[in-house]
Amino acid sequence: MLRETVSFGRIAGIRVGAHWSALVTLALFILLLGQSLVSAFGGSVNVWLIAAMGAVGLLVSLLLHEIAHSVLARRADIQVDGVVLWLLGGVSELADEPKDARSDLRIALAGPLTSLLLAIGFFSVAGILGDAAGEAVLHTLMWLATMNLLLAVFNLLPGAPLDGGRVLRALVWRSTGDRLRAATIAARSGRILGLFLLALGAAELILVGNPGGIWLMLLGWFLYSAANAELTTAGLRHQLGDIVIRDVMTSHPVAIPMSWSVAELLRSPEMRTDHRVFPVVDAAGQPVAVLSWSDLTALPVHSREQTSVHAVARPLPAAAKVPEDRSLSDVAARVVLRPHIDIIAAVDQQGRLTGVVTATDVALACHRSTLGLPVRGSERNGSAVGEL
Repeated sequence: MLRETVSFGRIAGIRVGAHWSALVTLALFILLLGQSLVSAFGGSVNVWLIAAMGAVGLLVSLLLHEIAHSVLARRADIQVDGVVLWLLGGVSELADEPKDARSDLRIALAGPLTSLLLAIGFFSVAGILGDAAGEAVLHTLMWLATMNLLLAVFNLLPGAPLDGGRVLRALVWRSTGDRLRAATIAARSGRILGLFLLALGAAELILVGNPGGIWLMLLGWFLYSAANAELTTAGLRHQLGDIVIRDVMTSHPVAIPMSWSVAELLRSPEMRTDHRVFPVVDAAGQPVAVLSWSDLTALPVHSREQTSVHAVARPLPAAAKVPEDRSLSDVAARVVLRPHIDIIAAVDQQGRLTGVVTATDVALACHRSTLGLPVRGSERNGSAVGEL
C-alpha cells in the first residue's frame, strides 16, 4: 500500500492524498507543457504560470479518474482506504476485491469513462471560449483534453494492473465463471504489455536519442512488476480459498503496553517467551504498533530506561488491523508480511486486539490448504503464537 505524504482531506467521503513523488510528475508536466507554450508563443512569466496551472489541472484529472473508481467501489460495498497520487499517476486503495464480474467491470470502466468525459469537457470549454481566452490558455485547454483522451485510451490497454486489464479480467470471469483463470490471463497480459513498453522505451532512447524513452521504460518496468505481483496474488487467493482470519489467527496473543519503557519490557515475563514479534497496544487494548527483537537490539543500552516501547516500535498499518471474519486472502494480498517482523492484527468491533496472524501462519495455511488438510493442525493460544 502506497502511503500518502500530504493529505488533501476527503472528497465524496474518500480520503485523498499525494505521495512526495507526485512532485516529480508535476514538474514533468510543467516542463512538457511549458516548452510547448514557449515554442509557440515565446517565453514569459505568464506562459509558465499557465503551464503550471495546466499541470495542476492534469493532476486533478488523474485524481478524478481514481475517485471515480473508488466511488463505484463503495457502491459495490467495497471498503476504500483512499486515493493517492504518486510518480506514475494515481492509485485507488481498495480493501477488498469485487465480489462479482459485473461490479469488477463497472469499477474498471469508471476511470477511463471519467477521463473521456473530462477530455470532451476541455474540448468543449476551448470551443466555447474561443479567442476570448487567449492563445496560450486555448493551447493549454486542448493539451488537457488530449492528455485526458490519451489517459483513457492508455488505461484501456488489456493488461493488469491497468483498467483495461481489469476489464479483461471481468469479461473472462463473466464468460467462464473462473475468477482465478481470469486474473491469471489479465496478469500475464500485463507482463507482456510491460515488456513491450520496456523495449519501446529502450528503442526510443537508444535509436532516436529521446530521453522520454526513460519514462516509457520506467512505466514498462512498473507494469511488468505489478503484473507479476498480481499473478502471485491470484495464486495466493486460490490457495487460501475461503479461509478467514479467525481460522488461522493466534487468539489472546502476548501484547505489550505502549506506555512501558524498553527497560520495563526487558524485565517483564513477556520476554521469557519464544515469541519473535509482539503487538503493541494502547490503554484501550487497541493495536497501534508492532515490535520485533531487531527493534530492541538497535537501541543503545543507556537509552532503555528513558525510551518508551511506542518510540521504538513500528506503526501498524491500518490495512493490517482487520475483523476476525475478513478473508485471509484479501488481507494477505494487501499486507506484506516479512517473517519475524510484521503481523496482521485481528480486532473486535471496538478495535481491541483479539488475535494475530504472522507470515508463518499464512504460509502454513497455504501449504495445508493445497494438500487438502485442515487449516489448523491443533488449537493454539497466546502461549504458543506460531512463529511469534
